[in-house]
Amino acid sequence: MGKIRNYRWIIVVLLFLATTINYLDRQIIGLLKPILEKEFVWTETDFARIVMAFTAAYAVGLLAFGWLIDKIGTKAGYSFTIIFWSIAGMLHAVARSAFGFGVARVGLGLGEAGNYPAAVKTVAEWFPKKERALATGLFNAGTSVGVVVALILVPWILSHYGWQEVFWITGALGFVWLIFWWVFYDIPVKQKRLGADELQYILGGQDQDENDAEKQPVKWIKLFTFPQTWAYITGKGLIDPIYWFFLFWLPSYFASTFNLDLKKPSFELMLIYTATTVGSIGGGYLSSWLIKRGWPTLKARKTVLLGLAFCELSVILIQFSSGVWMAVGLISLAVALHQAWATNVFTLPSDLFPKQAVSSVVGIGGMAGAVGGILFPILIGSLLDRYKAAGNIQAGYNIIFTICGFTYLVAWLIIHWLTRTPKVVELEELQ
Repeated sequence: MGKIRNYRWIIVVLLFLATTINYLDRQIIGLLKPILEKEFVWTETDFARIVMAFTAAYAVGLLAFGWLIDKIGTKAGYSFTIIFWSIAGMLHAVARSAFGFGVARVGLGLGEAGNYPAAVKTVAEWFPKKERALATGLFNAGTSVGVVVALILVPWILSHYGWQEVFWITGALGFVWLIFWWVFYDIPVKQKRLGADELQYILGGQDQDENDAEKQPVKWIKLFTFPQTWAYITGKGLIDPIYWFFLFWLPSYFASTFNLDLKKPSFELMLIYTATTVGSIGGGYLSSWLIKRGWPTLKARKTVLLGLAFCELSVILIQFSSGVWMAVGLISLAVALHQAWATNVFTLPSDLFPKQAVSSVVGIGGMAGAVGGILFPILIGSLLDRYKAAGNIQAGYNIIFTICGFTYLVAWLIIHWLTRTPKVVELEELQ
């Protein structure tokens, strides 16, 4: 079999496409919200409960899939998770009530939870440490591309068919990806298309413990005894709910505040979610650049995170927007900064733990983010219903944006305190 140069970047393309499909499937409910809430007479609280059903299942799924993928490996684990969420996504088409959509979202949340544990573990397997943030930023850009694709694809399907077909068609895309995954993926030491020089480059940039196949699996419960785990839990638990707010409520925000017609392609929302791609790749590139210049890995990550946290305060200014394009500019900056933050936080498990534990740590932190995603919509739904009843829903959004702005600094302070003594967890400590 012929060797392919830079094969590790083909793996990143596969991760990027899976993440794109993942966010395409989860974003659809937000885009269809104005249509579905009229057809099924939803309140803002009803929609918040549907979102909470997804995030609660996502929390459980992250723990389960994080453990499972470390147990059975990335190839089989990724395959199982994308089959699971694709079927659940298609089943939204048969829902006929808020409860029915909630049940479908539970299935989607369980399945989609496996994407990040599998993707981050794959990066740990295929990349030396100095390239992991960039690789993570590239595949994480799929989050924004998936949303942009949804903004184009959903109105097109609606114009030709109905909302049910939106779920049938988009849900089927995961099965197409699965074919390419099985054809092109294997771990580096088993991949026959990988050249000897690239294999040596990959393995040479990883810790020795990461490449010791004879070690016993980690004891999952021990992960909770390390401050490094709690640093990652903080970075996800406090910040993930903010992006989910941007993901699920921004279409409704622009529809209610600026009368945006979501039955047509929205260039305003496309611009916002495209900005997240710049942030995702740029954030990964920046910390990788610092590391290549000789900075210690953890110092580079935390320095970038601190700068992003200060810049994210700009989201508070949205309440002073004088028009739609000023709001688009400020929110574009906010979501780009968020994705730059997320990219650097995602690399922490592979920076601080051996790759045998990476998927489990990602699952634990992701569960914390999902728990935050359960609690935050309660506040969002309550605020928006209260101010909507008072005829000033914009005031509710202003409070939410202010909370979002300050949360990044709080998260950074906790992460910094938990990792103030830089230390990489050894595999022996987890056995």
